[in-house]
Amino acid sequence: MSMAQNNTALGASHVRPVAAAGWTGRLAVYGAVIAIGLALALAPFLFPDVRSQEVAARICVFIVLVASYDLLIGYTGIVSFAHTMFFGMGAYGTAIALKAMGPGFEAILVGGGIGVAAALVLALLIGLLSLRVKAIFFAMVTLSAASVMMVLASQLSDFTGGEDGITYSIPRLFSPAFELLTDAEDKAVRLFGVSLNGKIALYYFVFISALLLFLIMMRIVASPLGSVLKAIRENEMRAEAIGYRVVFYRTTIFCIAAGIAACAGILRAVWLKYTGPDVVLSFDIMIDILLMVVIGGMGTMLGAVIGVVLMTLAQYYLKDLMALGAEATASVPVLPDLLNPERWLLWLGLGFILLVYFFPSGIVGTLLGKGGQK
Repeated sequence: MSMAQNNTALGASHVRPVAAAGWTGRLAVYGAVIAIGLALALAPFLFPDVRSQEVAARICVFIVLVASYDLLIGYTGIVSFAHTMFFGMGAYGTAIALKAMGPGFEAILVGGGIGVAAALVLALLIGLLSLRVKAIFFAMVTLSAASVMMVLASQLSDFTGGEDGITYSIPRLFSPAFELLTDAEDKAVRLFGVSLNGKIALYYFVFISALLLFLIMMRIVASPLGSVLKAIRENEMRAEAIGYRVVFYRTTIFCIAAGIAACAGILRAVWLKYTGPDVVLSFDIMIDILLMVVIGGMGTMLGAVIGVVLMTLAQYYLKDLMALGAEATASVPVLPDLLNPERWLLWLGLGFILLVYFFPSGIVGTLLGKGGQK
């Protein structure tokens, strides 16, 4: 056998395991996303308790919020700390309208529409004025804008409720007392032991709206616009040299991401029936968004799904698991103290460090072999 044939055979033998590993990673990612999608679609019937439905609804909303942020940081290379500001504008617009106009769908449409429009205008102004500067200066501008919005939400208490926030009613269709279907005895029909009432309608309003927004973002990244954004991320000067108006495209995607984040805020406001600085404008939420993007993988829409699910489940259930572990190891020295539920943030931080070490491009980015790029 000649040297060329030897090299060809060695190359082929090297490619096969790499290709097999790539397909295994893809199957794992797509399988996990499909399983998550089915679990969310059937959540009211699989997990009928109040806490589980709150977790499922939060996951739906945050998948949209995190994926919209990934349009900026993952696909375009824009670092922004103002994403919760846009999220809060959608939520506050809806909350104020529901409080002032009463619990009707017209209030959601008007208030949510005003919130989205305000987010788009503010994003346009920030983009046109600031996206020409270097990344670190733009990040500081967005951080300042978010801080100002947080202060305004706290100070304009006549409109926003201040630190206490706003509570309000939502349309009767979404009330647990509303019966979607009734039987011969004029009682709510039960499906798999779950009453078909307004709470089910509210959950599917959130789920279907979040699904549509996520599919829109999937379409954006698969479109020619998505290709331009990735070109700008890879080499801004080269993209501008071949004729792309970089500032225009960066401003466009910044406005799109802001609008989608505001839509996520509308869903959050309707679900919670409460809006306040801590639940929509807090910088802690911004940190959660960043962690979710990193865990899932920047530049991968599916990474938002994985990152949000893992982070949310840890936030809601890690303390419970640690309490069980501490109880099971009560006779073992030191271990129960380490598993004290009050130390859940320590274990969450260790878990994050391990994830970054073993999945440097995020879980989805590493399994798909994208090296953090898409």
